[in-house]
Formats: sequence, structure tokens, C-alpha cells
Amino acid sequence: MSVQVRALTPGEAMHRKYREVREPRQRRSPTLEGVRLPWNKDDDTADEGSVSTADTPMTIDEPTTETRGSAYTPGKGRPTPSRREAEGRRRGPVAPPPTTRAEARARKKQLKSTMSREDRRRLNDERRSQRAEQREKMMEGDERYLMPRDKGPVRRYTRDIVDSRRNFAGLFMPFAIVLIVVMFLPSIAAYANFVLLAFVVLMAIDAVILGRLVNKRVQERFPDTDDTGFRLGWYAFTRAMQLRRMRAPKPQVSPGDEV
Repeated sequence: MSVQVRALTPGEAMHRKYREVREPRQRRSPTLEGVRLPWNKDDDTADEGSVSTADTPMTIDEPTTETRGSAYTPGKGRPTPSRREAEGRRRGPVAPPPTTRAEARARKKQLKSTMSREDRRRLNDERRSQRAEQREKMMEGDERYLMPRDKGPVRRYTRDIVDSRRNFAGLFMPFAIVLIVVMFLPSIAAYANFVLLAFVVLMAIDAVILGRLVNKRVQERFPDTDDTGFRLGWYAFTRAMQLRRMRAPKPQVSPGDEV
């Protein structure tokens, strides 16, 4: 029996060579490398698991966003600092004090606009306590809290002179209240004018006596002072017209004491 071998044409040979390049044949290895043995099961499983883990792409969980209402405000993650803490961390040069009352009011309004209700209440309480303490010190005669007209040893000595005597001018306020009541009584109202005129004359005489006494004793105690004359006499007279309980600072001596 004879086998006839047909020669390939050039086109068929080229096509066959193309197929061999595109689809290479798998050659079996003469060793047992590709044979799956029972004792290699765990290793193969571990290898497959590691390969699958390495081949699996890593996914990053994206933060979920919850639907909130329009009135929701996200938190800052830290407590709101108080006014003192904010002022303590403030950097830069300190602003100069206000030169006018309008500037002081503008600064105060601007400061209040940046404060919460709690901070404003705390600030008002602190200011109220400071004013009460300052008034108490002023009534005791502390020089640091006195008004400019009351400061100095000369004015202190003048107040002691006025407080150590009984002044006719101190009856002015009680007399004014009685006179207002009397003016509504027609039978006595006609005599009220004469009584008022006599009281004013006596009060003027007492004021002159008090002014001369104060100036004389101040010049004896403080010969180098310039705070004398009508200004010092008027200061003594205005204090003498006030009721003893209403005088500020409070009297440091009693009536009749030696000064």
C-alpha cells in the first residue's frame, strides 16, 4: 500500500506557520511537576489563596454621607473658646485706649456683637461687682477711687472741718420739703415767702463764716498750698448743704471732734 504525500502549496505552508506562531503547542514536561499529589493539596490551596489575594484589587471604603436637613450645622470638633481665652491668644499690638466717648461706645458695641449671651451676662456681673467695690472704697475715702475734686490732703482736711461742726446749711433740704408742703395751705402760704427769705439770709451768713474758717485753718496747716479762696470755700459750702448720711465720701469725724 503506497502513501501518497501531497506537497503543500506556498499559501498553505504560510498559513500553517502562522497558526503555529499564534497558537503554540503545549508540551508536557517529562517530570512530575504538573501532577497534583495528595500531600501538595494544602500548599496549592495556600498558593491559590495568596495569588487570588494579590490579584484582587484593593477597594477603599468611601465615607457614607447621611442626608441632613437644611438646619443641620456640622460640629467643629472642639469647644467654643471663651472671651478670655480668645483675648489671651490674640496676637499683634494692643489697640490704644479710646480718646473720645464716641470711640469708646463704638468699641463696646463691637465687642458685644462678638460675645455670646453667657459672656455678656458674666461681663455685666463683673462690672457690677467692680462698681460696687469702687464705690465702697470711695465712700471710705481711698485716694485711688476718689473723684478729682476730692483728692488731696487739703480737701480731706476741709471735709473733716465741715463734718466736725453743725452747719445751718445742712437744714436746707428738710426746710425745702416743709416749704413745699406749706405752699398748698392758703392760710400759711402768705408767710412762707418771709420765712424763705430769712432762711436764705441765715444760710448765706453761715456759708461766709464757714468759708473764712476753712481758708484760715487750711493756710495754717498747709502754708504752701494754692487750693484756697472762693473755690475751697464753695467746696466746703456744698458739702455742708448735704445731709450727713448723703455725703460722699463718708464723714471720718463726728460733730464736736477736734480737727
